[in-house]
Amino acid sequence: VVAALSRLRNSWAAAHAAFRWAAARGRPQPGYAPGRHACHSMLAILARHRRFDDARALLDEMRRRSLASPRAVLLLIRRYCAARDVASAIAAFRALPSFGIEPGVVQFHGLLGALCRYKNVKDAEHLLLSSEREFPFETKGFNIVLNGWCNMVCSVREAKRFWTVMELRGVARDVVSYGSMISCFSKAGSLDSVMKLFNRMKEAGIVPDRKVYNAVVHALAKGRCVDEARALVRSMEEKGVTPDTATYNSLIRPLCKARQVQEAREMFDEMVGRGLLASVRTFHALFDVATSPTEVFDLLDKMKTLHCEPEMDTYIMLIRKFCRWKQHDSVEKLWNAMPANGLTPDRSAYIVFIHGLFLNGKLEEAAKYYEEMKAKGFSPEEKTESMIQAWRSGRELAKASASAGSRSGSVSLKVTRREW
Repeated sequence: VVAALSRLRNSWAAAHAAFRWAAARGRPQPGYAPGRHACHSMLAILARHRRFDDARALLDEMRRRSLASPRAVLLLIRRYCAARDVASAIAAFRALPSFGIEPGVVQFHGLLGALCRYKNVKDAEHLLLSSEREFPFETKGFNIVLNGWCNMVCSVREAKRFWTVMELRGVARDVVSYGSMISCFSKAGSLDSVMKLFNRMKEAGIVPDRKVYNAVVHALAKGRCVDEARALVRSMEEKGVTPDTATYNSLIRPLCKARQVQEAREMFDEMVGRGLLASVRTFHALFDVATSPTEVFDLLDKMKTLHCEPEMDTYIMLIRKFCRWKQHDSVEKLWNAMPANGLTPDRSAYIVFIHGLFLNGKLEEAAKYYEEMKAKGFSPEEKTESMIQAWRSGRELAKASASAGSRSGSVSLKVTRREW
């Protein structure tokens, strides 16, 4: 059942029907009832598609069967946060005791993390500061919110403000705190601020970890200080901090953005030569600077060789790229390759594909995939809907005009014959 749900995860209706069928029929064997793992999978699918009423009904059913767990409730909380429904997320957290779960620091941090992950950082900060009596202030909780300002919202101003709040509240800063701030300055391209805080951190006796080094490497590479970035990689090794895939990504991605493609490829080859596994993010950076279909498909082959499976975002990115290049055959090839990699197109993939077909003059095909998308339960974007409807109206008008012209010609001919 779990395997079936995984295959159907992009179609909540089909997944829900399969789940209910298995429960009602006692499949795969008589007396079978979906266990916790299957329920979690179904809950995740329903919540991801924002079928919150169905998700809550399933959670209630899990409670009756003693299958409810903190993980299940947190899963629902995350999806509420993704939908920016903060009130429902907090209400679900407060309802934990009704599931026999006493909310503790771990669950509270889970809620803060979910709020921040989906950029509800202001709400997370308010919740943190107003819950001191229930959950006394500690560095970890503050780090979650700080990371939200630094790496989710990416606001240097708010990050600096909250950094000061930590000091005023007497909350100690640790390597994670410094790492978040350095990462924020790095993303903002403030190399001077990165290096100042990096040095201040070491002066405070806090030993940099790999994440901190990676953020500084990224800032140096982004500032086109490639030699200095490489020197820092050597320095971290000398201090016993082994570079990982993220370290090389911190070099490769800014190099690609700066269109220093040859240097990026050299870093990629060095990473692979060290036996480090390239990630999807590594390849996305290289795909971004690819200049031909041949180069794209060579990189896809390299992904397979390195056992790095493309994700849905990979296909969406490449479909966009090929549509810009007007490479329709390559777009079709990518679309048809998804099932072979265990992926089924989701709503975003359909929308990008349909827009690409439409803009490349493949109007009939765009309409066909539009109907297929709706049949799978995906709601189209308003822009997609308007685009397809405008085309259909134009087509019907053209047919009507052609038909009227044909009838007019027929009448004219008959009149002429009478006159003769």
